[in-house]
Amino acid sequence: MMLFLLLLVLLVPPLLLRRLFPLLWPDLLYHTRLLRALLRFESRRRRRPVFLPVDRFLQQAEARPHKPFILFEGQTLTYRDADRESNRIANALQRECGMRAGDTAALFITNQPAFILCWIALAKLGCACALLNTSIRESSLIRSFRCCRGARVLIASADLQAAVQQVCVQLQQDGVCVLMMAECSGMKSLSRAAQESSDTAVPAAVRAHLTYNTPAVYIYTSGTTGLPKAAVITQTRLLAALAVLPSNGVTHTDVLYVTLPLYHTAGFLIGFMGCVETGSSMVLRRKFSASRFWDECRAHEVTVVQYIGEILRYLCNTPQRAVDKHHAVRLAIGNGLRSDVWREFLQRFGQMEVREFYASTEGNIGFVNYTGRLGAVGRVSFLHRMAVHYALIQYDTEREEPVRDSSGHCVEVPKGQTGLLVSQITHMAPFVGYAHNEQQTERKRLRDVFRRGDVYFNSGDLMKIDQDNFIYFIDRVGDTFRWKGENVATTEVSDIISLLDFVEEANVYGVCVPGHEGRIGMAAVKLKDGSEFEHKQMFEHVCRLLPAYARPRFIRIQSSMELTSTFKQLKLKLVESGFNPSMTSDPIYFLCEHERTYVPLTPSIYQQILAHSIKL
Repeated sequence: MMLFLLLLVLLVPPLLLRRLFPLLWPDLLYHTRLLRALLRFESRRRRRPVFLPVDRFLQQAEARPHKPFILFEGQTLTYRDADRESNRIANALQRECGMRAGDTAALFITNQPAFILCWIALAKLGCACALLNTSIRESSLIRSFRCCRGARVLIASADLQAAVQQVCVQLQQDGVCVLMMAECSGMKSLSRAAQESSDTAVPAAVRAHLTYNTPAVYIYTSGTTGLPKAAVITQTRLLAALAVLPSNGVTHTDVLYVTLPLYHTAGFLIGFMGCVETGSSMVLRRKFSASRFWDECRAHEVTVVQYIGEILRYLCNTPQRAVDKHHAVRLAIGNGLRSDVWREFLQRFGQMEVREFYASTEGNIGFVNYTGRLGAVGRVSFLHRMAVHYALIQYDTEREEPVRDSSGHCVEVPKGQTGLLVSQITHMAPFVGYAHNEQQTERKRLRDVFRRGDVYFNSGDLMKIDQDNFIYFIDRVGDTFRWKGENVATTEVSDIISLLDFVEEANVYGVCVPGHEGRIGMAAVKLKDGSEFEHKQMFEHVCRLLPAYARPRFIRIQSSMELTSTFKQLKLKLVESGFNPSMTSDPIYFLCEHERTYVPLTPSIYQQILAHSIKL
């Protein structure tokens, strides 16, 4: 009897807790890991001299010199290899360009070890690094480079030689030192200079005067306010990013598969910098390939993969194979995953942890769905709210501004209702803004939100929190839409289309395509009087000046543009009517890559798009 009572006392409380608080243990485990990571972050912040992310890499190179760091196309670089090669590049940069602490260089490099080695080299020198999108060309490339005023070096990979040659004269006229990671006619070769340089370590004293507020990286984002902007990632923000993978249970025993572009926040901050923190091995791929994804995961015994929502959908669309569930992947971490794709992915490829998260490049707030609740981007808690003061506030989508009460303050929405996510800007949750762009920085600040004088970061995202404290992404406000994991700024696309001599005005927006994540580009175009739509010229123009994800796949010819009373272009009706040719008498054209022109969108082509017979 005594034994029975003892078992009852031991077993009933845990069972009762589990019944009353089913997520107690996942909550405790995650917050314990997160607290440990935050304490480590604060400890590093107190160090003198300053402890930078590159110092964490040097710790790993000393502790795990022979451990594989980067595995790439049959090549393996250990932590010691990466340390020595980056020393050579750093010494070459000092000799060739006189790079010193406080300078800025731009990387225009596709996914390959050279990207990582160059960043480590620049970090050792105490230099900031601008990460250029490798899809941009000509004017977009020049504009992005000039976003970071003061950048005086461009380092490019061999496969982007043609793109660099298009802008090389302009850059050199601006006094920019252009370096190629290969032997290229007419341009300096950084790879050759590195081979001729010593692998002597860069003294820590070179970067000793840097502070935690010093810019470390510039990552480009279109956000919700127009043209691409260079978000400033300080040394503090970079240190904080080191905590993401450890707080999600990743350790030095893991092998991470990185297929996302390293110039993106996810690929750089979570993938690359996550490996620096944990001492993991990174399998790096030039571009994502759905057909080779699992074969490479099996070949390298990958345990952690990154994704954006579209990647998992592409994997689900591949032909089924008997070995689909035969792999070592235990964790998939990313964002933008639809519930139906999430469910299908787990059924198809086996049960593994899926950690959906919410964050933005420049933002000061983030969430992680560490319990696996389908569709949620995170779980909120009082501990989270203690560290970062955030709220969902009422938003008027017609006026495109927050709703204010009679006292002029914003109104928080109750649970279950959709609101605009805002997060207070504090020492613990700073918002640095965009490089040399105070106007766009100020547009992301929301003032006098709940009391006079307070300042919040405007995420530009509509969210909802349910009764179980799970938070869901609903939609983006403003003109930006997302396609194939990229934010597309409608203002920039409109400006480029309007350069054509037969176009009077262009209104760019995103439309939904059934079965596809995000929204695809469409442009309503008003032609100049007496002009005709030049199909082939439009095709060549957008293909030359815009990356593939930003090119409007549909062009709608209108006789006039609808405007608001404040002369803003109306998009809502255009978005609602989509690209169905039967919904309008306006001519609609489709970007046909096979014929290399825009062709009339017929009902037959429309049905083929819906049936996924035509690839978008």
